[in-house]
Amino acid sequence: MESTESSYVSSPEAARKRSPPPPKSPTSEKPTYVRFLVSNAAAGSVIGKGGSTITEFQSKSGARIQLSRSHEFFPGTSDRIIMVSGAIDDILKAVELILAKLLDELNIKDNDDAEPRTKVRLIVSNSSCGSIIGKGGATIKSFIEGSQAGIKISPQDNNFYGLNDRLVTVTGTLDEQLQAIDLILSKLCEDSHYSQAMHAPFSYAATYNSMSYAPNGAGVKFPNHKEDHSNSITIGVSDEHIGLVLGRGGRNIMEISQVSGARIKISDRGDFMSGTTDRKVTITGSQRAIHQAESMILQKVANASERVMD
Repeated sequence: MESTESSYVSSPEAARKRSPPPPKSPTSEKPTYVRFLVSNAAAGSVIGKGGSTITEFQSKSGARIQLSRSHEFFPGTSDRIIMVSGAIDDILKAVELILAKLLDELNIKDNDDAEPRTKVRLIVSNSSCGSIIGKGGATIKSFIEGSQAGIKISPQDNNFYGLNDRLVTVTGTLDEQLQAIDLILSKLCEDSHYSQAMHAPFSYAATYNSMSYAPNGAGVKFPNHKEDHSNSITIGVSDEHIGLVLGRGGRNIMEISQVSGARIKISDRGDFMSGTTDRKVTITGSQRAIHQAESMILQKVANASERVMD
């Protein structure tokens, strides 16, 4: 995939020539969020020295801006995830500030007479993409006509087990992109699954990232999307290594649970991940707790594998 940053190719002056914002939509005050990709370098520009830029953007827009960590990328890319949450109008202000900043950083004079057409890649769950497409593609066509932006939805990527998100690429001037994002978000706000997912926006870092991890069977993860929306993932740990996770008398698993704050359940003997001989280890809790517990489990397995290799 191309780097998001490479698609910003214009002058900062053009980004400032903004027409009035679009009229408020009925859902514009309802809290929601948008996630999109930026390169690692662009993420640094958005954060600013000591977090100064991101703090300023949050203050100016009224929206909350979060980034995935520097090593946590969207699967299949080397791009980080930015999440902007709040009312739609506040989100649009924040997105405008972010995209204009990226144009400023590149500072490439293209054509002073024409406002630049750039790309921004939004992350939308597969289940929510249907509402954007509409019957026979009617909704996405109306969004394209209404915003004058190009909107393309990537096919579902089957290369990553459990990856339930797709990329929606919006191409156009800053104005056109914001119009399109406004239309898309207003539609997504009608989807209860989308708004509920706001409580666990950074599931990639804990759920999908770096999952070609180990030759020892501590690998593929499957997120569990339960109706109560408690965060939960299931990872596979090879039967021979499950004792390391449990520890003598369950000592290790109790320690991991206490340190991380996550609940950990290991499947019974003979109850394996589909098509493998890996036992199911289900981790439940906050995204932070899940991430920490999973890291501790994989570390124990990795340490054992290193000793065997030595």
